[in-house]
Formats: sequence, C-alpha cells, structure tokens
Amino acid sequence: MKSLLISGNTGRLMSVLTLFYFAWYSAAAAVDERPNFILLMGDDHGWSETGYNGHPHLQTPVLDEMAAAGLRLDHFYAAHPTCSPTRASILTGRHPNRCGTFHPGWSIRPEEVTIAHVLAQAGYHCGHFGKWHVGPVKTDSPTNPRAMGFQEFVSHDNFYEMNPQFSRNGGPPEQLEGEGSMVTVDETLAFIERAKQAGKPFLAVVWFGSPHEPYSGLAEDLALYDDLPKSYAEREVRLTSMETGRPTTRPLRDVLRERYAEITAMDRAIGKLRQRLADAGLSDNTLLWYCGDNGSPSSSGRATTPFRGQKALMYEGGIRVPGLIEWPEKIGNPRVSKVNGVTTDMLPTICELAGIPAPGRPLDGISLASLISGIMTERPRPIGFWSYNAKRLTQGDSAAKPYIEPALQEGTTPLVKYLGGKRTRSFQNYHQPPIEESDYAGPRVLLDNRYKLVLQGDGEAGQVELFDLRADPAEENNLAEIELEIAAEMKGRMRTWQNSVLQSLRGADY
Repeated sequence: MKSLLISGNTGRLMSVLTLFYFAWYSAAAAVDERPNFILLMGDDHGWSETGYNGHPHLQTPVLDEMAAAGLRLDHFYAAHPTCSPTRASILTGRHPNRCGTFHPGWSIRPEEVTIAHVLAQAGYHCGHFGKWHVGPVKTDSPTNPRAMGFQEFVSHDNFYEMNPQFSRNGGPPEQLEGEGSMVTVDETLAFIERAKQAGKPFLAVVWFGSPHEPYSGLAEDLALYDDLPKSYAEREVRLTSMETGRPTTRPLRDVLRERYAEITAMDRAIGKLRQRLADAGLSDNTLLWYCGDNGSPSSSGRATTPFRGQKALMYEGGIRVPGLIEWPEKIGNPRVSKVNGVTTDMLPTICELAGIPAPGRPLDGISLASLISGIMTERPRPIGFWSYNAKRLTQGDSAAKPYIEPALQEGTTPLVKYLGGKRTRSFQNYHQPPIEESDYAGPRVLLDNRYKLVLQGDGEAGQVELFDLRADPAEENNLAEIELEIAAEMKGRMRTWQNSVLQSLRGADY
C-alpha cells in the first residue's frame, strides 16, 4: 500500500510538474516566437547611393545582398527632407510637425508615445545606439532615449566620426575607439546578447553617424575610391573641415572619396551585425529594416542621381531614400516593391507584427505588414510631407514660449563641427500660438499612388506643381495647369491633413 501510495502521489506530482512545464514552455515559446526588430538608418544617405540602385562607383555589397534576398522598397520615403524630423517620425509614427520637431536640432516633446514605450510595455528589451538628434542624451533631458522608452542607450546628440564620444545611458561622454559605424554595431551586438541572455525579444534602433559630413575614412576604404573620375576634381564644394570644424572648400573628387569610404564602412558594419545574428540563430526571427533619413546633400552627394532636388527639398532627391527589409522567416523569396512607404509607417507596422495595439492618437503612418506578406499592391491613403515655417515662433516680440526649459535642451556629446560657436548641440521646441493662416505655409507635398502635388509659398499665391511619378520620376513636367481637377482635389486633401497636424501641434493629443 505504501509503495502504491507513493507511486500514486508521484504520478500526481509528475502530472502537476508536466502541466507546469508545458504551461511554462508555452509561455516561453510565445515570447520566443515574437519577432525581434532592428531599425538601421544612415545619416544623409540618399536613394541613389547604393550599388543595388546602380551607383557607378559605390561598393555596398551588404546592402546589395539584403536587396537581393529580402524586400526592396524602391519607393520608400523619409517623412521630411532633413534629419531630426524624420527621426521623430520613426519614433512616433506621426508627422514630425505634430510634436514641433520642425527642423534639425528641434527636439521631440516629452508627451509623445514612441515605439520603444509601446514595445517595452509589451515585454521587449529596447535599446538605442548612435545618433539621437531629437533632444539631448544627458540624464536630465526629458527627451533622452530613456525618457522616450528605451531601457538602454549608447548615443550621441548629433552626428559623429571616428572614435566617437557617446553617452552611455545618460552618463558623461566617453570616447570609444574605432570606426564610428563599427563602434555603433559593436554596442548593438552587446545589447542583443544581453536581451538574448534575459530571454527577451528586442528592439534595437541603430542610427549611424555616416555618411554625414565632415568626412573621414579608413585607409582600406579610401583606397577603393582612388580612381574616381578626374572630372570631379574640377568642381569645388563647401563643407566642414575635419581639422578646424569650420567651413572649407575642397575638390569634389576628394570629398566623394571620403564620403564613399564612410558608406562602405557603414555597409561593412551592417554585415557584421547580420553575421552575428546568423551565428546566434537569431536571423530568421529578426526583422532588419534599413533606410536613410533624407536625400543626399547638394555639396557632396549628388555626383549621380536620377532625381530632382537634394536634402532639404521636397523633390524626390530630397525625400526618397534607400529602403530594405530583411526577415528570412517571413520573406522567403526576394521581392521588389513599388508601393509607397514612409518612415512614419515603421511604428504601426512593428506594432501589428508584434501583436500589440498602436498608440491611440492620430498617426500618419500605416502598417506595411500586408506589404511584407505580399498582399498590399497599392497604398490605401496618400502621404503628407511638410516643412513648417517656424520663424514666427523664434523671432521678434511674438516669439513663443519654449516647450522645454532651455538648460535642459543643451547637449553634451562633442562633435567636430562648430555651430553657434561651440562643438556641442542645443535643441529647441516651442508652444504653438493660436493658428493663423500663415501657419499653413512652407514647402509641402501630397503623394498618392501616382501623382505628387508640390506646394511652395503661401495659399493661392504660392507655386503649385503636379507630377505624374509613374511617367515622370524626374519631376520635369508640371501638370498643374493640365490636370486641374486632380490638383484641386489633392490641395483639398492637403488642407484637411494640415488641419489635423496643427491640432496635434497645439497639444490636442496630450
């Protein structure tokens, strides 16, 4: 009897342990099955500056391999033709004007809900690495990466070069030896290992400082571009000196040699990241998304391009950027998509793929999950772009009240380039006064599946351009006086969208 009793108790105990084990295993498996996300972004890296897009000189074998193996987004856009606004769009899924991130060096607002807030609440381990540029990264900044939802960060207020000085989790700047992009990836890999050891899915936002000027390069990368066309040497360009941190003039050939070396070094760093993911068995279940933050600059990046315009302009050369998604488990066959996508789409896409709701406030992005799965063939609604004219917020007697105490907006991480007589960055953001008609001004675009409306200036007196991008991707033929109904309908939709954005800017979403 005793042995039978023991046997029976043991059997019941084993049954309980078995049930507990399978419950634990199921929960662990559910966590393990959630995808990891890595968002990579080059700084000032325009659409044409990749080998896979046909650049005659650049060597980008890793990006080319990603394009050949995954989902190539040939019609992918930055939400703004400059950097800080685009970064705010990725974090929030919203147009940057909603939170007052109008131009480079304008911070995000502390009340914004970011992709890191959302994923961290769902159990993801979230880290930021590299260029932040939506506020200072110091500890007491209300818009540093930790304040905006990231549990870990090794970040810089702005761009950086060789041997960068980063803030680790808000601490004082510390110099990390090495090529800037590789240093950034090495910190990312250490973070991924910590997340893996903790058994958590992760979000890594990796924003490189390259290829933003001033330029430098490793000898091995510079040597790849020793034979650039001699005709490039006939053009002089103005940019920042690595030696003085102030403007200088140099031959374009020398400048491009260094710029291309930076892009190749960034490409190699991405290759190391991909290889380590594969070695760790993480590749299949990790979505890797690469893009640029705006088009190439006019001073050094437009040696060859099929598009009109450059950084800071609303034409294709200013806002269309490289876009690549690699996810072996879900993208088994390589594809090229001509569906319009934009950086504001990242948050809603990731939320859907992670199985969590997006923030309950106006979003300008849409989920591209059905594009990744091969179902979406057209974008269901147009994309709005807008460079807000912020002069009335900062100038004269009517200057607006700062949104954040100015002392909290002072950056700490050093960089080569002087701005305002110093080698650190300051940020700004302002409370928006009551809306006036002039607040609707500034260069702006509405982009649908075929047509692109470009408005410049104020109201009806401003310039109106309409391009059929399917027939005219170089934006050479203005159809505004021919397709009057299309232009008028798109102008109306633009105004409706601007009304929504301005309501957010006034704080309605907080």
